[in-house]
Amino acid sequence: MSLQLLSRRAFAGLALAAGLMTSAAAIAQEYTEDNPLSVALVLHGTLGDKSFFDSAAAGVERAVAELPVEVKIIEAGYDRSRWQPALADATDTGYDVVIVGTFDMTGFVVELAPEYPDTKFIVFDDTPDFSTGCCANVLALQYQTSSAGYLAGYAAAKLSTSGILGTIIGMEFPTVTDFKVGFDEGAKAANPDVQILNAVAGTFSDPAKGKEMALAQLAQGADVIFPIAGGTGIGALQAVRDAGKLAVGVDSDQATIFAATDQAQADVIFTSVEKKVGDSLFLALQQTIDGAAAYGSSVLLGLPEGAVGISKNAYYEKLVPAEVRTEVDALEAEINAGTLVPATDMK
Repeated sequence: MSLQLLSRRAFAGLALAAGLMTSAAAIAQEYTEDNPLSVALVLHGTLGDKSFFDSAAAGVERAVAELPVEVKIIEAGYDRSRWQPALADATDTGYDVVIVGTFDMTGFVVELAPEYPDTKFIVFDDTPDFSTGCCANVLALQYQTSSAGYLAGYAAAKLSTSGILGTIIGMEFPTVTDFKVGFDEGAKAANPDVQILNAVAGTFSDPAKGKEMALAQLAQGADVIFPIAGGTGIGALQAVRDAGKLAVGVDSDQATIFAATDQAQADVIFTSVEKKVGDSLFLALQQTIDGAAAYGSSVLLGLPEGAVGISKNAYYEKLVPAEVRTEVDALEAEINAGTLVPATDMK
């Protein structure tokens, strides 16, 4: 199922569950090229991670191209003391919609949302506790990545000649560990004897640390490494590139992204587990313009909704044998049909 169906199945379903947001559809403002929806995307980091933040930016940039939307992308950097002021400034500026991501920013949204009832907030990759009644003007988007991680793990175990895989995670919380839960389960389905090494970086912005951790796993025999660590993971990918081993990318189609500047890096990423943040943000903005987005609610999106998946690009076709691709396609069909339900940390 494609993300084109998401607006009907997921967001429209949420709108129904929320009573069609009663007044939202009735008083939806008419947005046009001359009167666009004004949006601020506040990143608690910087662009250029070739992953999470870049995906979010691509989604709002697509909205600018295809919808009556104007966007300001605000890079708050990695100094935590700057995150709340950056969000507060954006909110106070008067944007119609303010977008932030992850648990790091949710608490700030919970504080600000009641003070700015006319501002809409979109939180991706986390959710506030709506049961407190705090957040009628907040829409939360979450992603069940374990379903796509399962497919990547299965393929990784089939490709491994050593029987040893490596995973590197930025921090241990459900939106990150969910990738690994699925990856580990899929790998063990392909090879019950597979060994999976794991390291926790404690940061998403330290490529040198990611490279060091990957080198340690390579030294222990890992021949496929899956970094789930944002900018930290870039260093891990470099270590895999230099060693001539294989890697799984994360969040975006990283092989295709790297191909423009580092072909050798692209050549070792046989697939990526994509969290399609950009596509979900585009659709959330589209629903906001239509007056149908169910603010005051959270939605969990996965493989059946087309919100996550694995990259099946030229590198996948080249590096993954045809028989393994066929097996992965069959598993994907089972997940979409609900006959195979990978474990998940997302509840």
